[in-house]
Amino acid sequence: MKKLILSATAFAALTATASAADLPRRALPPAPIPVPVFTWTGAYFGINAGYITSTQDSVRTAGVFPFNNGVRVGNRPAALPLPQDGFTGGGQIGYNYQFTPGSGFVAGVEVDAGYTDLNRTRSVVGRAGGISTYRQAGDFLGTVRGRVGYAFDRVLVYGTGGFAYAGEKYAGLFQARGGDVTFFGNRARVETGYAAGGGIEYALPTDSFLNFVHSSAVTVKAEALYYDLGQRTLALPATGRGTGAYVTRFQNEGVLGRVGLNYKFGS
Repeated sequence: MKKLILSATAFAALTATASAADLPRRALPPAPIPVPVFTWTGAYFGINAGYITSTQDSVRTAGVFPFNNGVRVGNRPAALPLPQDGFTGGGQIGYNYQFTPGSGFVAGVEVDAGYTDLNRTRSVVGRAGGISTYRQAGDFLGTVRGRVGYAFDRVLVYGTGGFAYAGEKYAGLFQARGGDVTFFGNRARVETGYAAGGGIEYALPTDSFLNFVHSSAVTVKAEALYYDLGQRTLALPATGRGTGAYVTRFQNEGVLGRVGLNYKFGS
């Protein structure tokens, strides 16, 4: 009897083990697919366009010799506003490095150059009928700047500053009452100084319709810059019936606001 009970118990245990082996195994859950984390690290190039205007634009004139007294007697302007404004457009290249992907600090460098439609000519008539004409024109403006900012995932807020250069032309023409030219001077040169400002940039999805160059990201930005290229003194020596000389000082300061589109390559 005891052997019979042991045999039945062993049989039941074997049957239970076999049945358990036939049950389907519980599959492990699939590994989660990591969500891509955006980073601003990488090189980029792009285009920009906007509006530029001068902020310090008074032209100041003085006689060189005591007998060049046109300013003192009111026949030549001691100071004359010569405001300039217009369109600006160009391109930029640069590189960013983000210290922590997702959100974090971003540092980079950017080089840009663009056309500027800064061109102003102004004439005034003095007390004795003398005609004084001034002209200042800016053909292009470029910068080499550092950029430091903070990224909130696909939004980057940044400050920027660095070296600035521009092509400037100056001219001064003084005429007597009858129109005879008495003093004249002109000059064209590349001025240098600095630029500083800030902006905000947003990274569009990689599959944006604007991404026809198949870059890793397309970004859009809006920024404002202040630039200061110093002052330039222009000599107006006598010509025709003039005697002696005058000097005129031009200023080169302004601000610009622009929007841009960048194509980023890299991580």
